[in-house]
Amino acid sequence: MAATILIFLLMIHGVSSAGWGVWYSPSHICALKHSSVIMSCNYTYPTRYKIKKVFWTKTLVKGKNKESSEEKQEYPDLSEDPEYSQRLQYLGDKQQNCTIRLSHVTQKDEHMYYFRFITDKPGVKWTGYPGVTLTVTDLQVESPERVTEGHNVRLTCKSSCALTDSATFIWYRNSQPLTERRDRNNQLLLQSVRREDAGRYSCALQGHTYISPAVQLSVTYPPKTISVSITGSGEIVEGDSVTLICSSDSNPPPEISWFKEDQSSSVGSGQSFSALQSGRFYCEAHNQHGSLRSDAITVIVKVLYWKISHTAIVVTLCGIVAAVIVALLTCCVKRNKLQSESLTNMSDDMSIIYDPSQFSYVYENMVAVNLNSKTPDPKMNIPLYENVTIYENLPIPNRNML
Repeated sequence: MAATILIFLLMIHGVSSAGWGVWYSPSHICALKHSSVIMSCNYTYPTRYKIKKVFWTKTLVKGKNKESSEEKQEYPDLSEDPEYSQRLQYLGDKQQNCTIRLSHVTQKDEHMYYFRFITDKPGVKWTGYPGVTLTVTDLQVESPERVTEGHNVRLTCKSSCALTDSATFIWYRNSQPLTERRDRNNQLLLQSVRREDAGRYSCALQGHTYISPAVQLSVTYPPKTISVSITGSGEIVEGDSVTLICSSDSNPPPEISWFKEDQSSSVGSGQSFSALQSGRFYCEAHNQHGSLRSDAITVIVKVLYWKISHTAIVVTLCGIVAAVIVALLTCCVKRNKLQSESLTNMSDDMSIIYDPSQFSYVYENMVAVNLNSKTPDPKMNIPLYENVTIYENLPIPNRNML
């Protein structure tokens, strides 16, 4: 009973009596996520005892000043815990060294860990208290969102706790390592920043696989280059337009204004501009860091002579066609009228021929339809036809009388 009480009284870290004790170095560990952790440990015990079992546990000792409480505590062996069995390696022995390695640590592993050993004497056990406190951290890059070209900027690779192991920091830009930046300082200093320094930055520790999330660094600068391009030819015809496009390299994107060389005020804005008249046009890009003017480009508008001639020809042809149509219609009307008059005159002539008083004036080669009559019947209104044979015995009119 007295021996057991003495053991509990000596369960204070760094204190030993009669050869009993456990020492951790260090007692607080800050480890990087996914890394391996070494928990260094040494212990002593009186030589008259033999060590029966050694193991690590993470269960807190409650009521350590009472023998009954100590006997009721359960101290699970982490090497038998499924969450630790594949990651925990005991590097010590059953004499003095109780060091372990815990690999692939995560935030779930943040606990206080203890070394415990059991002797060959019944009831003689020892737990090294307090144990080793493990904190697991990740890395975060602290950086301004943007920096102006030519200025200096400092990026910091931060962790939630001071890493226990001395670490060499590695920096990445756009997932490519910056080999010239390998040092023990967790800061990255960029002097006289250039446009090429913009990108996504992340950090890591040499020898570790974990890489921090990347942050974007934007480098702002005034317009550096500017040019005007034209769609198609610079020559257009009156009534049409040509589109001019202004291209500029700057950050943030610039505001674009358009000018005509013979005018002092702006004639347009935006990346594109539609020119409707002849002249020399240029654009100007400007942001809060500066401005830049492009070279002028010439636009030529041609007069529409060919369109005027074309219109005149069309109008003339239409007039001619209309006149021809009118003339043809007039001729047709006149022709029909003449034919009508000719038929009327012919009818009048035929009535004269068959007039009894003028019976002697019968045309040559005319015949009556009535073949039963030897002589034409003046009372018959029989039409006469050209190119027919004269009745026999009919007197032929005197030609001179016709």
